[in-house]
Amino acid sequence: MAVQEAQGEPKLKRAAGLTQITLFGLGSMLGAGIYGLIGKAAGELGSAVWVAFLVSMVAALLTGLSYASIASRYPRAGGAAYVTQMAYRRPMVSYVVGLAVVCSGLTSIATQSNVVAANIAETFGVGAPHWLLAIGFLVLLSGVLFRGISESLWLNAVCTLVEAFGLILVISVGVSYWGNANLLEFPPSDGGGGIEGPVALLVMQGAVLTFFSFIGFEDMLNVSEEVKNPERTMPLAFILAILAATLIYIAVSITAVSVVPWQELAEAAGPLTLVVERAAPWFPVGVFAAITIFAVANTALVNYVMASRLLYGMSRQGLLPAPLGRVHKARHTPYVAIFVLLAIVILLSLLGDIAALASSTVLLLLMVFTIVNVALIVLKRRPDDKPGRFEVPAIVPALGALSCAALLIVRIAEGDWTAPLIAGGLVVAIVILYFVTGAGDKGRIEKFLASERDS
Repeated sequence: MAVQEAQGEPKLKRAAGLTQITLFGLGSMLGAGIYGLIGKAAGELGSAVWVAFLVSMVAALLTGLSYASIASRYPRAGGAAYVTQMAYRRPMVSYVVGLAVVCSGLTSIATQSNVVAANIAETFGVGAPHWLLAIGFLVLLSGVLFRGISESLWLNAVCTLVEAFGLILVISVGVSYWGNANLLEFPPSDGGGGIEGPVALLVMQGAVLTFFSFIGFEDMLNVSEEVKNPERTMPLAFILAILAATLIYIAVSITAVSVVPWQELAEAAGPLTLVVERAAPWFPVGVFAAITIFAVANTALVNYVMASRLLYGMSRQGLLPAPLGRVHKARHTPYVAIFVLLAIVILLSLLGDIAALASSTVLLLLMVFTIVNVALIVLKRRPDDKPGRFEVPAIVPALGALSCAALLIVRIAEGDWTAPLIAGGLVVAIVILYFVTGAGDKGRIEKFLASERDS
């Protein structure tokens, strides 16, 4: 029996079905990034940008299958922190992994809140200060999260359908242009002839960029405790979300380079807006701007849900203060974690540009994915660990760990050391915080592990 059941405390509510959790994962993957990512990827790979999405999908699917297997074994809030705790049984490792993921969520929420505020002010001509609009948006999100997981997932479903409509619109208005471009045209070298560097290296660099279009794994795993029949539902949702995102991304990338030359896409401030303007000049640009707001808001929403469940789960594991694990008796939501996060992201949003911090947390996620893949191998080799309903061969997490480690190395080797240094600094800070705060209550951790072994 789980800890919360043993103590007779209110529990998280199992309210999500396959459709809701698949849309949650798809919304996390589609997000706001694709609306600007196409231009950056075109600058890296030219009209062959679709190849990068295909390669990154393979890498993402390996890790996604590992997460799907883990979800069928341990459908618990806490995500990567929970899995590493069960696999390595080293509280400090779980603490570092968990807070690394929380950092990525916090920077994403704060960044997207400022983007939403700027877009609302520009699109609808709202004269209020941007910081006030950003805080209002964050308070609104926290209210939805406090209200319940069903309300959060329904809002996510609406946002996901709207942002998917925006991408499907791009495909619909531009599909007639397919065949106009050479889909294997790479950017020329500085000297004007040939490709700069081996094709494989270019594709890997593009795959690093596009891989993050698929990273909804942690978001999905952290809500598995609130999913009906998670042992069956979660693996299917992981696979459906990744495959749907892949089809949309490849179709969008082929459409974009077919309608607009990749050189122009690489320079465009809003590459997909430019595609729609060229292919469908009759379509009101303002509507597409509004769709972007939904996409950005959805990214913040998904990360907020994930971070609140991760703090809740880490508290239940004995890694964070006990109050963060409290669940509201009526709403069945981790209300303390929700409102603590609200205070933190409001402060981060007021800092302004945190792009460097956000970029560094991307590296932390690759580190986390590598650790989680290895954790699954450890669990599979442990005789007393029960297999889940969805099992994958050990080669899957092994290749998942290798692909994530390779992407991490390629990203670091690109030459810009700002993000790696910040990422390293964050890890050191988290380790110091672990010892300074005395995190990891041994009594609570042992009680947690004992209850999980008995469950």
